[in-house]
Amino acid sequence: MTTATSGTTSPLTSPLHDRHVALGAKMADFGGWDMPIEYPGGGVVAEHTAVRERVGVFDVSHLGKASVTGPGAADFVNACLTNDVRRIEPGSAQYTLCCDDSGGVVDDLIVYLKSDDDVFLIPNAANTAEVVRRLQAAAPEGITVTNLHRDFGVLAVQGPRSDEVLEALGLPTGHDYMSFVEADWQGRPVIVCRTGYTGERGYELVPRWDDAPALWDALVEAISPFEGKPCGLGARDTLRTEMGYPLHGQDLSLQISPVQARAGWAVGWKKDTFWGKAALEAERAAPTRLMRGLLVTGRGIPRAHCTVSRGGAAAGEVTSGTFSPTLKQGIALALLNPEITDGETVEIDVRGRTLEATVVKPPFVQVQVREP
Repeated sequence: MTTATSGTTSPLTSPLHDRHVALGAKMADFGGWDMPIEYPGGGVVAEHTAVRERVGVFDVSHLGKASVTGPGAADFVNACLTNDVRRIEPGSAQYTLCCDDSGGVVDDLIVYLKSDDDVFLIPNAANTAEVVRRLQAAAPEGITVTNLHRDFGVLAVQGPRSDEVLEALGLPTGHDYMSFVEADWQGRPVIVCRTGYTGERGYELVPRWDDAPALWDALVEAISPFEGKPCGLGARDTLRTEMGYPLHGQDLSLQISPVQARAGWAVGWKKDTFWGKAALEAERAAPTRLMRGLLVTGRGIPRAHCTVSRGGAAAGEVTSGTFSPTLKQGIALALLNPEITDGETVEIDVRGRTLEATVVKPPFVQVQVREP
């Protein structure tokens, strides 16, 4: 998920834009899309709490969609992106990264492996065109890379009651984490994947663009008996930060590599090739900074780009910071000098005010049914 500042062109809208406006949502430009940040009736904290305790539904149709098809499509994707697609079977999804030759992150994305010859990708909104461009430029004869950004919507159902919500709609549940099922809902095709960006048990549904409004309406009705809520991207951000999940453009970027972000688990180090391999291997041997969690010990909320120091000496910078609705205190992700370890105390400069924080390993909270 990537934020972007408004330009001279009007932002794009999801297939559910009219629904959000009718609900009175606070809208804002997010990755070039006019998306709901929060809804009336409690705002971010209430929506966050609904997901942690019950269930929430998000419109994340701004996320990109693309396909790579043709003989050997999976092998082609495997030679480009960091993670090892050969670790998973058809019907499984995988988190991976698209890097440049310097090891910087062009985007982080989800790969849906349909077959050896058919791969579906969900990149971040603002990065979709660039990911598609790079893949198209590298594709050999017989491999087709297609931008499907506005062919499909994406709806996320997250929280401990998410299975019951999907079952009320007759959709499949209970499949393994990071696996997907191609299902049918009222005669409409929809992909049901056990993924999410909150840490809670949940699903991401990928319907056709024009089918998304009807599915959204059914989900909003189905969450009502569980006191669930439609949720905006504000709650999505606090939920992901509590879990220590990175946000592209803040915790991952062309200047922040998978090694620095401690996302090396999503790199197939034993693969023969992938974009940025040589640079990442060199950095892995001697990293200059590493991502860690910061738990503020007093009152105050750290924000991105706040300076971090230790004993009066510069130690790093906050990449994401927020108020944790679960912990009722400030939390942050920060790039710190690699010698700093968990348990140490550091200071965060927030507009001239010093906040003390403890270095910790995320997640900041233990959820009811935490995803791996």
